[in-house]
Amino acid sequence: MMIRLENISKRYQMGEVCVTALDNVSLGIDKGEFVVVLGPSGSGKTTLLNIIGALDVPTEGKIYINGGSLPLSQKMNRFKFRRETVSFIFQTFNLFPSLTALENVQFVLDMVNRKDSRERAIEVLTNVGLGERVNHFPHELSGGEQQRVAIARALASGNPVLLADEPTGELDFRTGIQILDLLKRQAEAGMTVLVVTHNREISRVADRVIELSSGRMVSDGAPRDGKAEIAQLQW
Repeated sequence: MMIRLENISKRYQMGEVCVTALDNVSLGIDKGEFVVVLGPSGSGKTTLLNIIGALDVPTEGKIYINGGSLPLSQKMNRFKFRRETVSFIFQTFNLFPSLTALENVQFVLDMVNRKDSRERAIEVLTNVGLGERVNHFPHELSGGEQQRVAIARALASGNPVLLADEPTGELDFRTGIQILDLLKRQAEAGMTVLVVTHNREISRVADRVIELSSGRMVSDGAPRDGKAEIAQLQW
């Protein structure tokens, strides 16, 4: 099992009010699963993703990744875990505007002192269909191309877990479908992929759907009406 959560809760104190973002969530996710975490705004889905990725720390509960306990006590341990185990894709791309597509991807590899950073960056950009756009700046790329740069950056490290927070939220339907297909292929290649979304249609292509409401897990299983092919989606 790649990811295991035991009785995870997250509470925030806002003045005199205690807000519960996650309430006693337990689940396990296997290597190579393509999982959609589904729920409306405020359901706790992004909080769950951030806790799995060590961007946030639970108030209660334990997390195990690839058989080992997730190091939560020290900030440096959490940074090391993020660098070596998880990669993130966000709705807003988060690219450096003054760097080319190649430089955006290479930057991440240079941070871990990878000697073949340029060659690896070109390789992953080519794999996501941007082999001829490597020297373009973000403002010279479409929204879908920018998201593909962000995906290439996430894939460059080779980390086994890929976490995507509303990766198609800023994109039109046709481009969103392309991005979804790209993410699904990563799971087919052996990565563990979690996609957070409020779009129920996207959940139809998942191996598994985890649905949250008001911080609680209300369902966990196969897509409600059976698994669909990406070509069957519409929104």
